[in-house]
Amino acid sequence: MRKWHRSLAVVFSIFLLWIASTGVAMQLVTLTADDDHGRPPVAATAPAAAGGPVALPRRTPRQELHRALQHLHSGEALGPLGPWVSLLSGLSLLFFAGSGLYMYVQMFRGRMVRVEAGKTVRGGRFFW
Repeated sequence: MRKWHRSLAVVFSIFLLWIASTGVAMQLVTLTADDDHGRPPVAATAPAAAGGPVALPRRTPRQELHRALQHLHSGEALGPLGPWVSLLSGLSLLFFAGSGLYMYVQMFRGRMVRVEAGKTVRGGRFFW
């Protein structure tokens, strides 16, 4: 399990750092927004009921920044392969959480019963 955990971590660490940093940046932009009250950006035009496009209010620079970060965060910036990379990165994060917990439980169980100075000692702290 450790071999898989380590090997996949080397491959997906860059993508996970990318997704995490752009996600944090998007949230900071949203939380510090005072001009648009934290709402997501709107489209530049919307179809009217009569069939023609109607101009909506222009995006603020903050909304433009949010959209650019969202474009990077979703993987769209990497082309058609981007959403797949994003999906695989999310699945790898689930794998890392599960395998990390599994490895911790195995190490914890190994510490529960140990031999010290010829005596069997039971117990151990939850954290090292």
